[in-house]
Amino acid sequence: MVLKPSDLLGPEQVQRLRGKSNVVGALLVLHAWALILGSMALFVWWPNPFTFLLAVMVIGGRQLGLAILMHDAAHGLLFTNRRVNDWVATWLCAAPVFTTLVLYRPYHLQHHRHTQQAEDPDLGLSAAFPITRKSLWRKIVRDITGQTAFTRRREQFQRGIAVREGLIANAILWAGLAAAGYWWLYPVLWLLPLATWYQLVSRIRNIAEHAVVPDNDDPLRNTRTTYANPLIRLLVAPYWVNYHLEHHLFMFVPCWRLPQAHRALLAAGRGEAMELKPGYAAVLRSATSLPPGTARKLAANRAAQHI
Repeated sequence: MVLKPSDLLGPEQVQRLRGKSNVVGALLVLHAWALILGSMALFVWWPNPFTFLLAVMVIGGRQLGLAILMHDAAHGLLFTNRRVNDWVATWLCAAPVFTTLVLYRPYHLQHHRHTQQAEDPDLGLSAAFPITRKSLWRKIVRDITGQTAFTRRREQFQRGIAVREGLIANAILWAGLAAAGYWWLYPVLWLLPLATWYQLVSRIRNIAEHAVVPDNDDPLRNTRTTYANPLIRLLVAPYWVNYHLEHHLFMFVPCWRLPQAHRALLAAGRGEAMELKPGYAAVLRSATSLPPGTARKLAANRAAQHI
């Protein structure tokens, strides 16, 4: 099934949703970095276990936020000027977290063209679900202990992906912190959040967007919107990333207008047909609904079929 924006909302509504803003784009990038540097400053000013843990979680969440803003830029939505859009996304959003706009854009647009279909390059992120709770906990442990990050960085460096830009951006960040007299903040409150909390919230984001959706062929149900309170938006779901269904329906809508698109769809009576979850806990419960022992039985059955 293919749904056009005009099938869902009126032309005037669609036109309003298209509106970009250079001011808002700049403020979003500044907001991300202000929270990152502010969290570092809070720990320097008041060092204790609570402010350290808070800084790791806030910074890791904003590192995901930088990736989300790069994602908006991949759609040309961060700034109206393409050169400015791509430069800011490359050097202030993507490279600091060791990713690359140039490779991400075609990959991601293919995901939009073939959402939850065999040609979807992101299908592997959702196809394995549901899983058992024990399996999810193993993944969480790998994320929080840095094992996931190590594996991904090793693969990146072996393939030469985002290495040059990532190293340049991170060298500049380290040099800036060193010039301010706090070089140690780079490993402690940049690399550590990047290797731990960022990996975990990235996994939760991926699960929430497409795992265990009701209908892979229905554009209103092969992608999910997950409601998020202010604390979850701060630590787990930055910059309206939780409105993923609206993003798939209206790829031309900047992230900060997605709540407006959501309200418009509800007002148009589309709510009952949409895949919505009340929170990330509800998503994770659905994603871990596989009974213990089932995974082993499935694996044994697959092995037996190949004998």
